[in-house]
Amino acid sequence: MYSNGDIISKEKETKKRSSKKQSEAEAPEDGIERTGSVTVEGGDCRIYCLTIIGEIEGHIESPPQNKTTKYEHVIPKLVSIEEDSEIDGLLVLLNTVGGDIEAGLAIAELLAGMTKPTVSLVLGGGHSIGVPLAVAAKYSFIAPSASMTIHPVRSTGLTLGVRQSFEYFQRMQQRINNFVANNSRITAERYNRLVMTTGELVMDVGTVLEGKSAVEEGLIDCVGDLSLALKKLKEMIKS
Repeated sequence: MYSNGDIISKEKETKKRSSKKQSEAEAPEDGIERTGSVTVEGGDCRIYCLTIIGEIEGHIESPPQNKTTKYEHVIPKLVSIEEDSEIDGLLVLLNTVGGDIEAGLAIAELLAGMTKPTVSLVLGGGHSIGVPLAVAAKYSFIAPSASMTIHPVRSTGLTLGVRQSFEYFQRMQQRINNFVANNSRITAERYNRLVMTTGELVMDVGTVLEGKSAVEEGLIDCVGDLSLALKKLKEMIKS
């Protein structure tokens, strides 16, 4: 015989288990809606897919109508992925116009320092600070139709026209050049020449590299699609 108290307790426990199962089932969907990321399982591999899209948002909040990737969301997520024993590898999908330089470099440095297998795939565009993010993975792909715009560091808003400002921009550009050179097959000197190219961009100096050209320059490892990127990541996980 059960008392009313026992029946109520059992009903509460049943509802609690049901609610827990429902929230677990909805978790992947929530991940896509909130961060654009999801954990997927294929065979004996568990892969986390992280998307970096739109504008890389830094210390200043972007207008609400802009699609952004917030660095304060991505940085702890990368730490979590590195420490999660159930995640075997990371796939980074990029379609970004660039954005805040220091926020982008912070994400790129964390990505480059991960011990787990990492593969990046540039889709659409990996422009500006998106270049260091693409090369930060241990192996990089670019879609045949994708492109990457390489241009000098620039600032929006008021800038003092003094020598110190010019030197500051130079040092920041050198930081980017060195990072890209250290994480790809291109040299810092060649990358800087692409940055300072004139006559290609209408309103700026710099270079636009499409899929095959990015590989020929040594910036990206291979032209490929999602299936090739996943295949490579699984090979890296198993090796």
